[in-house]
Amino acid sequence: MISFDGGKQIAVENIENRARQSLGSSSDPVYQMVARTLAQRHSGGVLVDVGCGKGKLWSFVSDRFDRYVGVDAVRYPGLPTQTEFIPLDLDIGKAPLPEDFADVVCAVETIEHLENPRAFVRELVRLTKPGGLVIVTTPNQLSLLSKLTLILKNQFNAFQEAPGLYPAHITALLEIDLFRIYTECNLTDIQIQYSNCGRIPFTPWHWPENLGFRGRVFSDNILCVGQKIKQ
Repeated sequence: MISFDGGKQIAVENIENRARQSLGSSSDPVYQMVARTLAQRHSGGVLVDVGCGKGKLWSFVSDRFDRYVGVDAVRYPGLPTQTEFIPLDLDIGKAPLPEDFADVVCAVETIEHLENPRAFVRELVRLTKPGGLVIVTTPNQLSLLSKLTLILKNQFNAFQEAPGLYPAHITALLEIDLFRIYTECNLTDIQIQYSNCGRIPFTPWHWPENLGFRGRVFSDNILCVGQKIKQ
């Protein structure tokens, strides 16, 4: 006999386990990259943080928004008290929020954890007001570290069989993939940004940004931002 409830319970546990493997936060340079982008392109209103984890993004951008809504598969300890938290399986569900809800919708280091990146971005766009911004960050597959790891190990660096990587990270996207997905979703003014922080291959050290080690080759993470068409 097949137990639907038992299978459902196992699926829920798997989702929660994968979510908790991410530890609910990313590195400061990733959040700083988001903050720089917002400083250039937006201020004010409602921020929806999809895949919010511990809500660390809020500490970098709270001065720019009036309201913070966090969405994730599990509620992590330490989530800011002002967060309006919504539990959601991001692989299969739609957030219980109306269309055109937020001025900015962010997904920081989340899309690589999900099975269907196109459906995910469509949901981010649905939540965004006309004229609002959709921001996604993800590991940079075109960094020197990632390319060398691919050549030597036949795996992208952030998707190796290692703690905190695979199976938590399952979907590797290139810049061109993000640009195409954003274009398919009718987003405009699409830009790619870089974290300007990257590990020197096969060492524990990072490239010194102050010596000019910046951009695609020397960044562990990238950001894609686009604007929803105004009606």
